[in-house]
Amino acid sequence: METIRKLGRSGIEVSALGFGCWAIGGEWQTPDGQPLGWGKVDDDESVRAIRRALDLGVSFFDTADAYGTGHSERILGRALGTRRDEAVIATKWGNVFDERTRTATGSDDSPEHARRALTASLRRLGTDHVDLYQLHISDADPEQAARLRDLCEEFVKEGLIRAYAWSTDDPARAAVFAEGEHCTAVQFTANVLQDAPDMFALCEKLGLAGINRGPLAMGLLTGKHAAGRKLEAGDVRNAPPSWLPGFKHEAGADEEWLARVEALRSILTSDGRTLAQGALAWLWARSPRAIPIPGFRSVEQAEQNAGAIAKGPLTAGQLAEIDRILGR
Repeated sequence: METIRKLGRSGIEVSALGFGCWAIGGEWQTPDGQPLGWGKVDDDESVRAIRRALDLGVSFFDTADAYGTGHSERILGRALGTRRDEAVIATKWGNVFDERTRTATGSDDSPEHARRALTASLRRLGTDHVDLYQLHISDADPEQAARLRDLCEEFVKEGLIRAYAWSTDDPARAAVFAEGEHCTAVQFTANVLQDAPDMFALCEKLGLAGINRGPLAMGLLTGKHAAGRKLEAGDVRNAPPSWLPGFKHEAGADEEWLARVEALRSILTSDGRTLAQGALAWLWARSPRAIPIPGFRSVEQAEQNAGAIAKGPLTAGQLAEIDRILGR
């Protein structure tokens, strides 16, 4: 497996593995108090983990302005510092929040907000450009999205961004953005438990990079969860919204999902891999355009995830056996 690849149709080079920066944003919430973060974080440890990732060859970091209501971007900018040129930064816009109360307050798909959001992200990240700018409203109106796509082309001409994408699980919506010259990727949920054949097919057809959020199924594919084990109050998985399967309200991981993980354990841990490394290896085997972005909160997690690169993808035979076990 090539450890460095082109980001879709662009000339931007990225590592085959990216790091997702949702968790390092810390705690934030909905207006009614539902958690949207992953619990408390140690900012100094987050900074060390990002710098360790760079040392280990991970160059792609995916964040969003809403993560921790701006905090994730600030931490990523602080961690990169003078090493900004070693990294490819992807961030997102479209959600609105109150930084003072760390509360998400809605969404805004207007062009005016897009420009305000980009300006604010650049300031928090401490950079003069974003490498990949992504629409974060997964179900935005396609006609409005087309206007935002054209605005992103203006941002490219102004030197504020290098490329753009849509974070959506809908192939038809992704195709709208892909009509733009500098659209180079689509971000969507994909992991060994949740295949996304239509999205992978779209990436192949249009030459897009497939940035895979949730590659470890929100932690289920790390082997650290047991049925009935509650998570801390500030963890989104403890009060999972409708779009987050695999966890029960205040009851931890779902037994059925854990059973599927166990059924795949021997394949995923082949050749000395950890369970998480095997899950990443499945994505690389699933598509040469896949760029998984597992989350992290510690140097140890950063090292384990980065360690998957050297072990490479699973074999075609292992992919077929996984499909057989899961009845796909």
